[in-house]
Amino acid sequence: MIKRIDTYLIWRFIQTLAFALIAFMGIFLVVDLVENMDKFIDSEVPKEIILQYYLHSLPWFLNIGLPMAVLVATIFTIGILSKRNELTAMKSSGISLYRIAVPLLLCAVLVSAGSFFWEDNLVTSGNQARRDIEKEYLRKTRNKHYRERRNNIILQKSNQFVIGIERYQSSRQRAYGVTMQFLNKGGELQKRIDANRMYWQEDSGSWKIMNYAIRSFNLDGEETTVFHSTGDTTLDDIRFEPADISREAISPEEMSFSELQLFVNELATSGVDNRRWEVNLHGKISFAFTNLIIVLFAVPMVASRPQGGLAFGAGMSIFVIFGYYAFIRFGQTLGYNGVMDPVLSAWLGNIVFAIGGIILLFFVRK
Repeated sequence: MIKRIDTYLIWRFIQTLAFALIAFMGIFLVVDLVENMDKFIDSEVPKEIILQYYLHSLPWFLNIGLPMAVLVATIFTIGILSKRNELTAMKSSGISLYRIAVPLLLCAVLVSAGSFFWEDNLVTSGNQARRDIEKEYLRKTRNKHYRERRNNIILQKSNQFVIGIERYQSSRQRAYGVTMQFLNKGGELQKRIDANRMYWQEDSGSWKIMNYAIRSFNLDGEETTVFHSTGDTTLDDIRFEPADISREAISPEEMSFSELQLFVNELATSGVDNRRWEVNLHGKISFAFTNLIIVLFAVPMVASRPQGGLAFGAGMSIFVIFGYYAFIRFGQTLGYNGVMDPVLSAWLGNIVFAIGGIILLFFVRK
């Protein structure tokens, strides 16, 4: 009987999850198309290119919609059991709520693992393909309003030069939190420049940095010389322009976990403040586990209201998902500003809602 109940719960959960995913992806697709339609028209983008753009967008839409779909699937699975008195019958047979939640939690574990590999492969490659289409077909409008401001970008002009920028404003052609690494042909770090601000000078066609430090390293990676300045200076030997940042800069969403981890380790080895990129690195893992935490929170929330549990859960789902994303964003902000450890800041939302779910599961009638 237990195996039949497990199969019944898993099958119902999967069915609802599939329908919810299709619905959310459809909503995201329509909203994004309406928002970008004027850009496609202004840039005269061919229909087949627009189709390719949204085919590459589907993995990302699925990834961001998955936690919401898991929440809806959990609420409707438990809610329907409660509405039909099936939940009461199971408890009367000696099956506790803990045991009922096991197959849903196992599904959530598999979904979380799949979500990480999905995001690490298909989503990153899809975002890169989207960026290539934007670069080629939306160049006319992108610099004006399509990507006015970008955060946490990485630009590699060659094997000997890598630059990381915390924040870039395309309209003012200004960069903040700049780290430049100069490598030799063997890949060893030779020189590093850290600057508080950097802005483009149209008249001279060069970059000027302000409040900067220049460090030199030997072949063993040891710092040999360091020069600090609170003034400004012009960089004449840097071969990139503002257009290169808009065209070639890579965001963490376009990098796989291993690529981002390698970059974070390189920054740490060089002594650069890498907390913003480290927060994004751990966020890739914590976001995948969002699906598991949501199930842990949603099961007791719906089961605590046997009468009208479905309606209550449907109403609370909006509050829960927005509250969850608010905690995730709040944790990221704390991590970016160095207020909280990067690992803890990336997992803050999961920790808060996991504790809430455990408390609800402890007090709800089993």
